[in-house]
Amino acid sequence: MTKIKETKKFELQGEVGRLDKVLVDLLSEETYSRSTIQKLLKNQHITVDGVHQKANYKLNGSEVINVEIPEEEQMDILPEDIPLDIVYEDDDVLVINKPIDMVVHPSKGHPSGTLVNALVYYLDDNLSNNEDTVRPGIVHRIDKDTSGLIVVAKNNHAHQKLSEQLEDHSMGRTYVALVNEVIETLTGIIEAPINRDPSNRIKYTTNHAGRYALTHFEVLETFAHNTLVKVELKTGRTHQIRVHLEFIGHPIVGDPLYRQGVGQMKGQLARLDDGQFLHAQSLHFVHPTSGEAMNFETDLPDRFEEVLRTLR
Repeated sequence: MTKIKETKKFELQGEVGRLDKVLVDLLSEETYSRSTIQKLLKNQHITVDGVHQKANYKLNGSEVINVEIPEEEQMDILPEDIPLDIVYEDDDVLVINKPIDMVVHPSKGHPSGTLVNALVYYLDDNLSNNEDTVRPGIVHRIDKDTSGLIVVAKNNHAHQKLSEQLEDHSMGRTYVALVNEVIETLTGIIEAPINRDPSNRIKYTTNHAGRYALTHFEVLETFAHNTLVKVELKTGRTHQIRVHLEFIGHPIVGDPLYRQGVGQMKGQLARLDDGQFLHAQSLHFVHPTSGEAMNFETDLPDRFEEVLRTLR
């Protein structure tokens, strides 16, 4: 018998259409793909006014939908001897400079080779475990194709304190990005709500129905067809920097998702399209035990510097 982790209840207020398509919007802040929703429907984990319905059931917009979320299958994390670029370490926290092309935690698509696999090998059981079993120690994430600083919690006390700072936005994170075309203004604020893209489950988009998102940017250097910018997150939505920079017409060079159909780089640099040029350069937070202000900064990766030298 399948164990149910939680049940989500949605009282519709005008959402009409096919049941499966409405569920995509209702679960927009979750990580449920269309195929996962179809599986939940097939396995009768979803009811409409107490009745199990098929995916193509037409909703009139006044129903109550209950979605049962089954317990996730436990995934054994394989300890792997993967080198870690450790910027700082003490009894409570670990600050890592994550390389490009490394996934932060295991999933069905990436069961090994992740930062968590490396952490489990390095620290054994000395990681917080108050989150789900595949993300021990992970307080926040950065994308696979984004390099830079990430803080890891070694115990549950540290995890809770750091999570609170992430939630109230007192944890500061600054990124450097190389974007397409020249940004004319030296500084700017991007304030646009973000929601999951209904036509592509792995993408996000600006949408009036999305969650509030605020990004500050400052131009560091301009080139013939590109701009180097410093970006500071004031909120922490999924793909926020990538979505916001595309929103203002300046997608990140090398980004495989958010590029608006524009050329990634001009001329000879097109061959370097091997990942997005986005680096989490600085990180600051209050130490969860000592209360000390912690500030960290790391250099741009060699591949990033190489492109900048070529552009110059």
